[in-house]
Amino acid sequence: MIQKIARRLKIKAAIRTKVSGTAERPRLTVFRSNSQIYAQVIDDVKGVTLASASSLGIKDKMTKTEKAAQVGKAIAENAIKAGVTEVVFDRNGYLYHGRVQQLADAAREAGLKF
Repeated sequence: MIQKIARRLKIKAAIRTKVSGTAERPRLTVFRSNSQIYAQVIDDVKGVTLASASSLGIKDKMTKTEKAAQVGKAIAENAIKAGVTEVVFDRNGYLYHGRVQQLADAAREAGLKF
């Protein structure tokens, strides 16, 4: 278990050396726990979170991938309200598969470009 977490953190560090958010194109980062999924749009230059969304408020009975799609739509709506239309995607060391991919696809469908 520890090896799996260490592997993800190593991948995350490699990604963060290449991916950084600016005011024009902030970073959309994803955190995935066993039961929930969270997304934030971050301006790394100022160190400010511009928009966020999570599956904590979703009380409907649905699968985790369906919840991830709901969070993707919500983060896109919140980012567009904050004046952000274009982001750079930070998968945070997770594989681009399953819930992370669903969140990204839903955010793209809702109007975010990355």
